[in-house]
Amino acid sequence: MSPLPYYPYSLNDIQARIEEIRSQPFTNFSSEKEAIRFALHCIDLTTLEGSDNTKKIEKLCHNAIQYQTAAVCVYPVFLKQAKQLLHGKPIKVASVAGAFPAGQSPIEIKTAEVEYAVKQGADEIDMVISRGLFLEEKYDIVYDEIVAIKNACQDARLKVIIETGELIEPDLIYKASILAMRAGADFIKTSTGKIAINATSDAFLVMLDAIFQFYNEKNMIIGIKPAGGITDVNTTLLYLKLLEKTLNINWLSNNFFRIGASRLAIKLFDFLA
Repeated sequence: MSPLPYYPYSLNDIQARIEEIRSQPFTNFSSEKEAIRFALHCIDLTTLEGSDNTKKIEKLCHNAIQYQTAAVCVYPVFLKQAKQLLHGKPIKVASVAGAFPAGQSPIEIKTAEVEYAVKQGADEIDMVISRGLFLEEKYDIVYDEIVAIKNACQDARLKVIIETGELIEPDLIYKASILAMRAGADFIKTSTGKIAINATSDAFLVMLDAIFQFYNEKNMIIGIKPAGGITDVNTTLLYLKLLEKTLNINWLSNNFFRIGASRLAIKLFDFLA
């Protein structure tokens, strides 16, 4: 694998850009209500708790149908139930797999779980990189793991979580984003939602810059998914502005933009009522 590029902007640069974009009007949405309607249809309605059970999955899928979200995201053991409940609906069924959320398992275990999820009917797989290996700069191993998981996905789309809250530094977030895309990610995703620092606007903008750079080099549209801690309308509007102003209209589709949220959907739904 060729060397990973350095990120050219400081944290002060990033925050200044965010504030500038925050103050700008939308270009592709006629109103905040239209932007929120789009955001609602981009949500991966998610439950990833140890207390998850069949009744909870039934409610999740019922809500996904009501809100018309892009997908539901569940643990692998609930995939078959979710597929049955959403049969005939234009809602994808995603699953975390590959030793979520820590990524601290041998690659054979990770790929076996992904293969199981695919057999259970997963349309999409959300995996997490091995942050320990990445922080030790063992980039080739991290790359090879993503490639192996991508192969195990078969036709399912792969979202690669880089866990920005553990990488922290913009340069590391940028490098992890580029690495994931080079290895075959269909989406890059900020967070598992299982640590103290989840999605932030700073990390999101860095990842958007990485996608823009990759698009210029490879002419490939890679999706992006902020996840964890996005719980209100104003934050949602900021993320949409950052997306719109950094990338082009091709990304204004739930084929290439998702929001990982379990509490946000009802707030957006109520806002539209």
